[in-house]
Amino acid sequence: MKTILTINSGSSSIKASLFQADGGRRNFRYEHLRDHAPAFELLMRELKNDAPDLIGHRFVHGGEITDAARRVDHTERQRLERLIPLAPLHLPGNLMGLDLCRQYFDVPQIACFDTAFHTSMPELSRRLPIPQEFGLRRYGFHGLNYAYIASRLPALLGDTAQGNVVIAHLGSGASLCLLKELHSVDTTMGYTPAGGIVMGTRSGNLDPGVMLELSRRFDSTQLSDIVFHKMGLLALSDNESSEMSDLLSSNTASSHFAIDYFCREVCGAIGNLAAKAGGIDALVFTGGIGEHAPEIRQKIVTQLKFMGFILDPEANITGQTGIGHKNGKPLLVISADEEAMIQKLCMEKS
Repeated sequence: MKTILTINSGSSSIKASLFQADGGRRNFRYEHLRDHAPAFELLMRELKNDAPDLIGHRFVHGGEITDAARRVDHTERQRLERLIPLAPLHLPGNLMGLDLCRQYFDVPQIACFDTAFHTSMPELSRRLPIPQEFGLRRYGFHGLNYAYIASRLPALLGDTAQGNVVIAHLGSGASLCLLKELHSVDTTMGYTPAGGIVMGTRSGNLDPGVMLELSRRFDSTQLSDIVFHKMGLLALSDNESSEMSDLLSSNTASSHFAIDYFCREVCGAIGNLAAKAGGIDALVFTGGIGEHAPEIRQKIVTQLKFMGFILDPEANITGQTGIGHKNGKPLLVISADEEAMIQKLCMEKS
């Protein structure tokens, strides 16, 4: 066994885990970040003398490749740099982690890609309704966590795991994925992590006419900043907060509106995926909001009773894995663990 350090740098957090050769695991969490550099440096200090044999990094975008993971040499590092415009909120932090780790440790580094899980999507899910010569398509994201959740489902759901299962990854970044036989067949995010449902500071899908109008009012740098940092829950709450935890603890009309909008969007996305699949057999919540906000789960599931989902209020409040009523379809809460999937991919590459 090797000691493997995993780095998961999100849009507003860093999660790292040291998987030790003796089977132990040390977790490190840094939340609500505006600048990733100090958190990385703190992580290096907290590791002390625990030097890894291998380092695995979550990369939000892998571009056109279908590999789940790749060893990062100079050529691969340059390729990843060119992908930054596809995920400007995430890839700079992903690359920063790679470079900082290289300063501290002379060991192989593996890039593990969120987009890889969605390469199983059929062409109906991958195509965009634009001319093919533009070379743009839907990629899908949050794939490392979707892969981890999929690996857990057979033990939790039995044969139902092979059916139509929707996973709702709800956090500062949010998306949903439709599984069939444990493979991705559709997802809400598209060409970039800015699409899909509304998120902390990202709008999700918008009428193209809105973007055309905004492009007339702002230059490309300003518009990029607006798209990735000034929309979503932040805008819906009239700039009160992009954090769901803040909105839930607030009692303003704006915070209530943002919460209701978010839950309505999630319900709509679940209904959309269910219609495409001809019905769904189970629903899973994951991600920071999906795991830690029973109020949000309650608001969403209440609207899905017509689909056969019934919440068990006590199980929901106490944070059980199974939160569905015995008379309804399975409802699960599964903690995100991209780090476990990164470790698995690193072991396969070592």
